[in-house]
Amino acid sequence: MPTLLDRHRAVLPEWLTLYYGRPIELTHGVGRYVWDAEGNRYLDFFGGILTTMTAHALPEVAGAVAEQAGRLLHGSTLYLNRPMVELAERIAALSGIPDARVFFTTSGTEANDTALLLATAHRRSNQVLAMRNGYHGRSFSAVGITGNSGWAPTSLSPLRTLYVHGGVRTRGPFADLDDAGFVAACVADLRDLLAQTRGGVAALIAEPIQGVGGFTSGPDGLFAAFREVLDEHGILWISDEVQTGWGRTGDHFWGWQAHGASGPPDLLTFAKGLGNGMSIGGVVARAEVMNCLDANSISTFGGSPVTMRAGLANLGYLLEHDLPGNARRVGGLLIERLRAATAGLSVVREVRGRGLMIGVELVAPGTDEPSPEAAALALEAAREGGVLIGRGGAPGAGVLRIAPPLSLTVAEAEQGAEAVGRALAAVESRLRDG
Repeated sequence: MPTLLDRHRAVLPEWLTLYYGRPIELTHGVGRYVWDAEGNRYLDFFGGILTTMTAHALPEVAGAVAEQAGRLLHGSTLYLNRPMVELAERIAALSGIPDARVFFTTSGTEANDTALLLATAHRRSNQVLAMRNGYHGRSFSAVGITGNSGWAPTSLSPLRTLYVHGGVRTRGPFADLDDAGFVAACVADLRDLLAQTRGGVAALIAEPIQGVGGFTSGPDGLFAAFREVLDEHGILWISDEVQTGWGRTGDHFWGWQAHGASGPPDLLTFAKGLGNGMSIGGVVARAEVMNCLDANSISTFGGSPVTMRAGLANLGYLLEHDLPGNARRVGGLLIERLRAATAGLSVVREVRGRGLMIGVELVAPGTDEPSPEAAALALEAAREGGVLIGRGGAPGAGVLRIAPPLSLTVAEAEQGAEAVGRALAAVESRLRDG
């Protein structure tokens, strides 16, 4: 009889990635834990790619979904939608963008597509600045601005994309500079790049912390310095907060706030954690930018009453329980514990991150060479030790991505750090022994 994996391979694309040599089927979860079909329990340190933001099976969210589903599942944006208006009001107020308007989508990819549509229409230009090593989704236009070849299956694009430096602090041509020098060099690079363009550039789109790229970032204030240059040319700033939003970084509610000296972005995109697993994405923009479209548009599924109720319940829980503050406190502890647990391991080049968004960069033992092999082994070893983590980084890199639900407890942080430390020690031993 065919296994679930056999059936998966028979009907789904070959390029649809599955983790682990023996892929697991998750059946249910509670809090920060999930179980597979064989009854194994795991501490979830990846949250469905940073999407289970508060907790698995959170009663407040499950109850809101069930209650709304029993009344009305769908209506589309052709009708007034009270939950959509209420959630838009909350997000507009939290965004930091003046005179904000909100448009809901079903994913982060679609949110970034919409932001690119708005920016290029408003500026009447298809030229876009993006960050090297960045990632913004899997659609045709999002792939066209992706600065990571491991996630760009085609070079064709409706956009002309120009890539600037600044997303990776500890590698690349400016790595040896101090923070001030790094920012100055990146700004000089931006000015030089703009001098090579003909006509107006529409926007810079950037993740405050690069997610798929391996939880890398430039120094605080980098995008504020970029913003001064962008404003000289009328270029819009799109902050991709799909992974950094809702307080995951601990220090700030939005990632852009670490770069806020020159003001908020013109557009902000979000998704993932807001729905805690329900399909919500969206764009916040200044009214002048959001209202620039002169053709009809609707969304069939964006702003669904069920997903909006889930978002309201999840956001309410996040704020009422100060989960951004918990991300700051417990995330700081987790980073310390991970550094302590991996001290002395030459397979670990760096433990970096902010809040509950932590990257562990791996190298071949005794070298500075990135090791995807080490990352693959670590993923398996961590699962065997009862912890689910993610992978990322530039092509050929090996970075572990750790991003638990924001309700993570101190005891769970310590448990997870010990398990990851044991996994990495086993990986180093295996690589050294050949």
